[in-house]
Amino acid sequence: MTTEPGINITVEATVNVPVQKAWHLWTSPEHITQWNNASDDWHTPKAESDLREGATFCYTMAAKDGSFSFDFAGTFDRITENELITYTIGDGRKVQVHFKAEGDTTVITEIFEAENIHSTELQQQGWQAILNNFKRYAETIS
Repeated sequence: MTTEPGINITVEATVNVPVQKAWHLWTSPEHITQWNNASDDWHTPKAESDLREGATFCYTMAAKDGSFSFDFAGTFDRITENELITYTIGDGRKVQVHFKAEGDTTVITEIFEAENIHSTELQQQGWQAILNNFKRYAETIS
């Protein structure tokens, strides 16, 4: 099943940490490698990020058994500290990540353009799983 071009998918989580902490854990390569995976049999062994508009990022995502890996990479389009990151993935799709402070919690909302290989449901589940991993990580690290 393929997805029609131009479809946007949204995932969201309320993370029980202040927005400054959520932002730091989301944007720091040493933390990205700890939470950026959709399942326990995958990991991110390498993350590079130059968090500036026009600069790039590259996260190597890999199966832990070594059977497959790929680089999730792109260019930052817009950055508003503790509020918004927009970027363009290498294949041209756009992503928005919104951080909304609500007292000592942060609502993170990701809106991304669907790719046309996997079903919308599968893509939503994968991105939500990664966001849920971030929530678990952020809420347990001091």
